[in-house]
Amino acid sequence: MALIAGASLALAGAAPASECAPGPMRVDAVAAVGERGEIRLASGARALLGSIRWPEEAAAERAARAWLAAQAGHPLAVVQRGQTDRWGRARIDASLEDGALDLAGGLVTEGLAAVDAGEVDALCRPALLQAEAAARAAGRGLWGRGPVAASDGPALRAEAGRFVVAEGRLRHVGERSARTYLDFVRRGEDGLTVIVSKRTWRRMREHGLSAEGLTGKLLRVRGVVEVRRGPVIEIAALELIELVDGGGAQAPAGNTDGGRALRR
Repeated sequence: MALIAGASLALAGAAPASECAPGPMRVDAVAAVGERGEIRLASGARALLGSIRWPEEAAAERAARAWLAAQAGHPLAVVQRGQTDRWGRARIDASLEDGALDLAGGLVTEGLAAVDAGEVDALCRPALLQAEAAARAAGRGLWGRGPVAASDGPALRAEAGRFVVAEGRLRHVGERSARTYLDFVRRGEDGLTVIVSKRTWRRMREHGLSAEGLTGKLLRVRGVVEVRRGPVIEIAALELIELVDGGGAQAPAGNTDGGRALRR
């Protein structure tokens, strides 16, 4: 696969079917919105919108909850992807029944949520990255301060335990038998290391991506920061690594797959 500036490193549709295969469409409605984006549907089911990360900062969380609560009562076309989680919540795509508004896409477009694969190892709706790019370019919501610099160790350490989007130029790739290490600073400097699972690195290589081809490129990565010897993000979903163009520009704006994805 050719490297395209601003694009996810995954091919659309490359996600494993067991995690992203959509179930049958049904009509439901938002009855209430709880903490961390949990939705109680009119049918009584509990759900989370898939392919997004609910904001953690208090002001952003309130804004996202208010936006989603404003959709309460409207008939929704709802599709579940994969199995329910350990708390009995379904991971869903949901749009107004007339297709005018996709809920996950709306939150991302307003800068009220970031794109994330969640607990599965594939991003089921990679087209949402285009909506996020437009929100980031406009500085909306979460993107008022932009991504964290992958070379800024102190800033990343301050985000320990939190989800971040970081950008930086890849300095070194260390391939090991069980995992691959992507270093965004030189040895001895304080900055980000991304740990890629063996399975995900294999998928990257299948798409023609190698250590030699990625070294020196400007990348955007996302995930929860851990602090070990330095700040670390572990990535299991290929789509959570994006190639940014050489000048560091944001990905081009575009539309999400919206309600049409619910019917594919």
